Amino acid sequence: MTRRIVAEGAGTALLLYVIVGSGIAAAEASDDAALQLFAHAIVVGVGLGVLIALFQSVSGSHFNPSVTIAFWRSGSMTPREAGGYVVAQLTGAVTGVVAANLSFDLAAVTVSSTSRDGAGRVGAEGIATFVLVLVILVLVRTDRAAAVPVAVGAWVSAIVFATSSTGFANPAVTGARMFTDTYTGIAPASVLGFLAAQVVAGLGAAPVARFFAPSPAPVETPT
Repeated sequence: MTRRIVAEGAGTALLLYVIVGSGIAAAEASDDAALQLFAHAIVVGVGLGVLIALFQSVSGSHFNPSVTIAFWRSGSMTPREAGGYVVAQLTGAVTGVVAANLSFDLAAVTVSSTSRDGAGRVGAEGIATFVLVLVILVLVRTDRAAAVPVAVGAWVSAIVFATSSTGFANPAVTGARMFTDTYTGIAPASVLGFLAAQVVAGLGAAPVARFFAPSPAPVETPT
């Protein structure tokens, strides 16, 4: 269990380091908003795919409380295991944001002023998170877990560029990005709507995955 918790924390920290760092770099490299977003989307998707592949055999590479909630709802995790994962993810996410801020010679923590309000953005978060979790669950349940790094990385790249919310799709990512007043930040007032959509989407994806893939393949739980 300890190795799994450490892997979840480390993987989530590195994910946020890539998300925030690539956003800062994109904003510094060009004034073209479309180019900034495209570059950010590609880097985040590729980085996430690599991190999933790195830690998948250790913890399953959730890096996302919505994913963990869905696995718990599917009966694949105990409440204690899921709780440990979520704590590690939240802690790792904040650590990754701080590291990214410092690596660009910024203050370790700055509260974001970027508003991301509106029903459209909240709805986009629900859709993005629902499909993200559904893809993971269906691939795992149909014995295609090896495809998760590529599939999830590709989906995340798509939603970063294609959604009005820029595809947070992760409660740990959302909460931690309050602490960077840079390209990828989110103002505290905008966080609650995103979190609600993401958690509901994670809960809703579990029964839908059972519908599409009713007979899960045997999965060995990492020790």
